[in-house]
Amino acid sequence: MHFKPNYISLIIVLFFMTQSSGALAQNKLANPFGLVYGNAITSNQISKVQIHPSSYTLNGITISANIYTPPNYDPNNKYPVLVVAHPNGGVKEQVAGLYAQRLAELGYISIAADAAYQGASGGLPRNVDKPANRIEDIHGMADFIMHYPGADANRLGLLGICGGGGYALAAAQTDKRFKSIATVSMFNSGIVRRDGFMSSQLATLPQRLQQAAEARTKEATGGEVLYIGSTAKLTQEQIEQLPFDLYRQGYEYYNLTHAHPNSTARYTMSSIIDLAAFDATTNMHMIDQPLLMIAGSKADSYYMTDGAFKTATGTSDKEIYLIQGATHIETYWVPKYVDQAVLKLSSFFDKKLK
Repeated sequence: MHFKPNYISLIIVLFFMTQSSGALAQNKLANPFGLVYGNAITSNQISKVQIHPSSYTLNGITISANIYTPPNYDPNNKYPVLVVAHPNGGVKEQVAGLYAQRLAELGYISIAADAAYQGASGGLPRNVDKPANRIEDIHGMADFIMHYPGADANRLGLLGICGGGGYALAAAQTDKRFKSIATVSMFNSGIVRRDGFMSSQLATLPQRLQQAAEARTKEATGGEVLYIGSTAKLTQEQIEQLPFDLYRQGYEYYNLTHAHPNSTARYTMSSIIDLAAFDATTNMHMIDQPLLMIAGSKADSYYMTDGAFKTATGTSDKEIYLIQGATHIETYWVPKYVDQAVLKLSSFFDKKLK
């Protein structure tokens, strides 16, 4: 598919926006844990799911995480465990936290952590977005949560959402501590950063790689860190002109309805060097664990889930589950669609981990 240049520029602006200060202040004050999803925990009560803000060190970088424990949690008991990887540009207080909380309600200890260089986690320069780092983040969450009181290291599952879904697939190819793998609205970051969404930026790849190389040279010589992004705000008319549901609704989710001060989709321009060489499906045949891939039936990103699923030849225990009527972003927050996704995830993980 091909789109006019002004549409592509709007897409780029969309993906690398900073959120409006009014929405941020409102969300920040609304929840003591900074959570911005619906029905989020506001206080820890003994008989209900509790949230435990935590931190640990991964390769010299401090990682900020939230641990969710089940109702009536007893550290002397053993519980199945889930690692939840957040979308590109997202943070643990958004959709990753929502799914982590909902699955904790069903008896799992779950962890959602900000990626290194992003969110409340450490690392400089800020907003480096390299696949190797994101995959290592997932391994690191497993390292930490497996030793959490009550965690059963032999019953460890992995859930990746959007970009976290692509990185979850890559992590699971070699990390066999994960006994079952699930994705929601999987996004293959490498092919999109290389080719554009739905191959809409194929013609500009040489130019973008040259810009990335020049940006890396600047970083290496102590110069300014360059970012792909914009601080401009889109008008409603501009939002409506965006050619993809994913980007129209993504703008609204990250900048209007579920904005968080630590969430920004901008990333270092030099990251393109690494992103353009990445494809989550390269070694999909190495996934021999049970695999569930969830997507909305109306998601314009579905081609990525379908492509990954077809290359997962190493396991016969695999399923695509479509949420009828849902788009990509609607699986993040619309209650009826989240309910369906959680029900399916519960059934899947219960069979594989409990």
